[in-house]
Amino acid sequence: MTAQVTLQPSGHTFSVETGETVLEAATRQGVALPYSCRNGACGACKGKVTAGEVSHRDYQPHALSEAERAQGMALLCCAETQGDLAVEVREVKTSGDIQVKTLPCRVESIQRVHDVAVLKLKLPVSERLQFMAGQYIDILMKDGKRRSFSLANAPHDDSALELHIRHMPGGSFSEYVFHQMKEKEIMRFQGPLGSFFLNEDSDKPILLLASGTGFAPVKAIVEQALHAGVTRKMVLYWGARQAADLYMNELPQAWQAAHEHFSYVPVLSEPAAEDHWQGRTGLVHQAVLDDFADLSGWEVYACGAPVMVEAAHSSFIGERQLPADAFYSDAFFLSKDMKPAGK
Repeated sequence: MTAQVTLQPSGHTFSVETGETVLEAATRQGVALPYSCRNGACGACKGKVTAGEVSHRDYQPHALSEAERAQGMALLCCAETQGDLAVEVREVKTSGDIQVKTLPCRVESIQRVHDVAVLKLKLPVSERLQFMAGQYIDILMKDGKRRSFSLANAPHDDSALELHIRHMPGGSFSEYVFHQMKEKEIMRFQGPLGSFFLNEDSDKPILLLASGTGFAPVKAIVEQALHAGVTRKMVLYWGARQAADLYMNELPQAWQAAHEHFSYVPVLSEPAAEDHWQGRTGLVHQAVLDDFADLSGWEVYACGAPVMVEAAHSSFIGERQLPADAFYSDAFFLSKDMKPAGK
């Protein structure tokens, strides 16, 4: 059975086949809806059903509460239609159609910085990956599993794809990267994926929030914005445990020195004595709360650990008047069925 989905307020329509989720059908037909994890774990694809009904595949309870379901909210990556449907959802605006490809790549270089591997992947000469700054790719492993990692380079600097991979003891892929991977090795990936990228239609100032290797997509977004001559005010808060965990600290410092409209606030939660840290301490989202009484005129881009992203979302909207549709996020997960940390 084929059902028709109408999106509000745009009026865009597309069809959904039996057994497809709303997001799967939309993606298949080139309709750009927001998503991140694609497995009911993050809540990025949430929309409100205004007509018709859906049934849900399995999802994480924190991504969609019972109260939200009672209000008609649905996770479009898990929602299957029970007939024609109308959904109120923010659509992703892109500069053009972006094709998701499965491609081979060669490991061009591996630079290990503290406990993060900066991996650069070279595509075949005849191929080029079109993507938007902030998106991610899925590394396709030989055992059939996938590992998702954000692209840390901006689209204009695509001679190689850059990934930041944190060493997770016991993690099969990160252990491989740190102890076995060799340059010139061949891998396969699929991408680009995800809807975490800069809203280019806005003129609001930008607050960027990263924890750990959540810096990777933020780096891409900032570099693309600076390259494109975006003059909107940008403030980056990067949270880590100790100074060494700010594995590219000199880079945002350089952005700040070179651009008057960009500022950088590093925050350490547990600085070591040998760090001799004179900067901000505590939780990174709390540093933002301490600095901003009102976020109603801002856009926020948050990436990193789920606990940080969720705390920022709740407090910024609930306590600092940030509009719900001005919070863009990409959370890194630590489950075999979700995105690994250091995505």
